[in-house]
Amino acid sequence: MLEALGLFDARVPRYTSYPTAAAFTPAVGAAFQRSALGALDPGAPVSVYVHIPFCERLCYFCACHTQGTKTLSPVERYIEALEAELELLRAAMPAGMRMGRMHWGGGTPTILPPTLIDRLNRALHQLLTPTEDFEFSVEIDPTQIDPTKIAALRAAGLTRASIGIQDFDPEVQQAIGRLQSFEVTRRCVDQLRAEGVTSLNTDLVYGLPHQTMSRLEDTIDKTLSLAPDRVALFGYAHVPWVAKRQKLIREATLPDAVARYHFAEKAAARFAASGMEAIGIDHFATPQDGLTQAKNNRRLRRNFQGYTDDNCQTLIGLGASSITRFPGGYVQNAPATAAYTARIAAGDLPGTRGYALEDTDRLTARAIECLMCDFALDLNALAETFGARAFDLAPDLKAIATRFTPFVRLSGTRLDILPEGRALTRMIASLLDREVPEGMRYSQAS
Repeated sequence: MLEALGLFDARVPRYTSYPTAAAFTPAVGAAFQRSALGALDPGAPVSVYVHIPFCERLCYFCACHTQGTKTLSPVERYIEALEAELELLRAAMPAGMRMGRMHWGGGTPTILPPTLIDRLNRALHQLLTPTEDFEFSVEIDPTQIDPTKIAALRAAGLTRASIGIQDFDPEVQQAIGRLQSFEVTRRCVDQLRAEGVTSLNTDLVYGLPHQTMSRLEDTIDKTLSLAPDRVALFGYAHVPWVAKRQKLIREATLPDAVARYHFAEKAAARFAASGMEAIGIDHFATPQDGLTQAKNNRRLRRNFQGYTDDNCQTLIGLGASSITRFPGGYVQNAPATAAYTARIAAGDLPGTRGYALEDTDRLTARAIECLMCDFALDLNALAETFGARAFDLAPDLKAIATRFTPFVRLSGTRLDILPEGRALTRMIASLLDREVPEGMRYSQAS
């Protein structure tokens, strides 16, 4: 029946934001960015995302804005640009701003040597004072880490490490251009724990070339032996029209949509059997983890990094391609590193495209987030924030209930996605989406 509903053919957004970045426009750029920065409340902490776009190796499966380098020269120049961007933010923001969360992603943040780790961290802390419950996470490539880098990150306040694994099978790794043995990964985890890092995230990907059920199960078993606190299990998004390097992956080697669905279901069952709890559509966490607590308390949120227990209303994105989320909308920095650094060198804020939210957008964004996080949408609860406008979504709920019976349940003004229908969540959320650009192609729903 899932096939009849179109699950195995559908291509829909992942909804880490609403509207999605595909709806951003050049009409909302640096001027909006400057105005929104100036309107921030110093009493409300912000989150910070720092994009480090450089990699010594370019993984074929990756669709992020990254570039390869064999030397540190472009990395050092980029850190200079980040420092200059922070000074531009200092001039635009009210004094006394604090940060509750910080995440370094990429690319490969661990391409930075200890001196640059320290330099970047000091520049960030000179602008933003950490809160008492500050959390700092970094994406770590086990093939580009050593005890000196880990010590530098810990000195910078690292509280959570996020380790990319994808799949441990050698043939799969060869096909995606990412060779990383279990032994290297285990050594990285041991070094992190020896340095006092107690919180560990791991990223796995299903739907990769040459992946089979047995290979995925072996990867899951090895991952669980590392005792992670959180696991993100992402479906591979094959979008070679967006990420040209994905053309190096032969489509004939990719599992089909039905196999992808079974991979995801089997993995979810394996993580549940290990004692982890399912978080949203693609995360898992131990009962003690903050994500699980947020889920149980209906405080789970969704942002550009996926599921989070971060309640900061503003997420400031730094670096090329980073997206800032303001209460009033989104702004993305120039995606290409050269264009980003050129704007910074000219003394301009780097925002080049974005989206200004209207009241209807905020309502839709929260409704989609409820579906993605809680698998439920209660219009009475929405009305507490949005007033009577929340009930404008009632016809949408009826349409969803009609189309997706028996996988959803509509009780008055509350819609619940039943456990057996949660693979349909992105499709269901897409029926609320009023901002899908014509001709836009997204990743597989399965």
